[in-house]
Amino acid sequence: MNIKLNKALNLRKNGNFKESNEVLSELVRDFPEDAIYNYQYAWSFDILGEEEKAVPYYENAIKIGLPSKDMEGAILGLGSTYRALGEYENSKDVFLKGMELFPDNHAIQVFYSMTLYNLKEHSKAMELILKCLINTTNDTELLSYKRAINFYSDKLDETWK
Repeated sequence: MNIKLNKALNLRKNGNFKESNEVLSELVRDFPEDAIYNYQYAWSFDILGEEEKAVPYYENAIKIGLPSKDMEGAILGLGSTYRALGEYENSKDVFLKGMELFPDNHAIQVFYSMTLYNLKEHSKAMELILKCLINTTNDTELLSYKRAINFYSDKLDETWK
């Protein structure tokens, strides 16, 4: 990793978000086709609460191509940013792509369930969040009900009389 990028990441780690954003701005200006710089710059806008500014840099980073772990983060960031901006269909599309590429990433699934909620797809949102919960928890009390939670996860509107 280069010195400027390390500086930007350390600034962010220490809570100096604006300064980190400024360093990343220089890197993206000098190397506009560097996917990592675009991704980190997008992330820096999210941290500053400037989601609209983050979008083109997330999109560019994803289009250029990132290492797997960074791609997961960029997809999560872009999908979440679209959701925060009220662009729910764009968010859904990004998360569907993310779940296809990274089927074991529960964070992407949880954020996708939030998007489904915003799209009024409440049943699908609850099913996904319940399955994520039961598949990731270590809570013995919850795990003792794993079979029941899995069974009911896609039947929340059904009753048995």
